[in-house]
Amino acid sequence: MLWVKAFHIIFMVTWFAGLFYLPRLFVYHATANDAVSQERFKVMERKLFYGIMTPGAVLTIALGGWLLVDYAWEAYSHNGWLHAKLTLVALLVVYHVYCGKLLLDFKHDRNRHGHVFFRWLNELPVLILIVITILVVVRPF
Repeated sequence: MLWVKAFHIIFMVTWFAGLFYLPRLFVYHATANDAVSQERFKVMERKLFYGIMTPGAVLTIALGGWLLVDYAWEAYSHNGWLHAKLTLVALLVVYHVYCGKLLLDFKHDRNRHGHVFFRWLNELPVLILIVITILVVVRPF
């Protein structure tokens, strides 16, 4: 089980790297004025979302589910920290899907947001990571 936990953490880091970087690319893309830069950002965003973020998310969730089913659910199902963590993971999935929608908007030149919106959007996964880490390590309730 330690191997499963190790790979769960590795893929979680991979997923979060994408969750942190994609909105940053959106910031730059929203300020790009020339066609060459816009096309370059489209390629970078697509490769990040489909090549790194989505596989990282799928493997994080699959391995986390494996851990949950194998030993954690019976031991921790009555602890609030686990339910809070799972709720935040669900919120991250929604955030991930929303980033995919924004990616498609940029792909089809339909972006309606400015760079300031994407700068704020970039902060949400940071806050969620902080709270999840505290929940898992400290288990406050």
